Amino acid sequence: MNTVNKWVVYPLLIICSICLIFPICYAFFISLMDGGDILQGQILPRSVTYQNYIDAFESVPLLHYLWNSFIVSITVTIGMLVVSSLAAFTFVFIPFHGRNIVFFIFISTMMIPWEATMIPNFLTIQKLGWINSYEGLTIPFFALAFGTFLLRQHFKIIPLELYEASQVAGLSRFKFFYKIVLPVSKTSLVTLGAYGFLTTWNMYLWPLLVTSNDSVRTVQIGIKQLQTQEIATEWGVVMAGVIIVIIPALLLLFLGQKQLQKGLTQGAIK
Repeated sequence: MNTVNKWVVYPLLIICSICLIFPICYAFFISLMDGGDILQGQILPRSVTYQNYIDAFESVPLLHYLWNSFIVSITVTIGMLVVSSLAAFTFVFIPFHGRNIVFFIFISTMMIPWEATMIPNFLTIQKLGWINSYEGLTIPFFALAFGTFLLRQHFKIIPLELYEASQVAGLSRFKFFYKIVLPVSKTSLVTLGAYGFLTTWNMYLWPLLVTSNDSVRTVQIGIKQLQTQEIATEWGVVMAGVIIVIIPALLLLFLGQKQLQKGLTQGAIK
């Protein structure tokens, strides 16, 4: 990159970074303000108070919602990895008639908006009696076309000769899958896991649709309840709840940023 480009690109990157991070920083500052500072439109708190965080936990069962979100997000992540990896292995290593046609039909489901499948999925969940249950919140998201596509692209770099040699040596397909294929696909698996966890953690509409009490509701619904219960002079409590909710997602994003970027890049260029 020459000097002229540096003087153009770097300031643009700094401006974009400020625009992206400012809402989060401002929400954090509001969560530390009292009602007077918020009404006066202060950017920085004149006196720091942690009462908003205490009120956030006392207003709604936020800790219980956080626990539900962890259970749902981790279950969906594990289920998504298992189903997607097995499906990708099938499309790469197990020959059957019409394999490519089936794969392209499977991938074409990515073009169907999730909202279009919401009502059939809800009716299925209702018939199975999974309303207000972890099964209803998790199982519909185990099969993901994007995850299968991402892992299939990575599995294709494994030589078929290696698979044929393992068959000659008497290694079963499943042993070849978890002893050879999975260890060399850690980057893609971590990428898909981070994507699945973040997507599930931020999900709002589906948990709202299939739950009607606090037993299995997730934290995104808790934030909405917090916003509904509070009045305009107590937005500090709402922002405190928002900060509490986004901390796990930000930690995962920062810790898995390199793996996420590397995995998505590999999937895009293959």
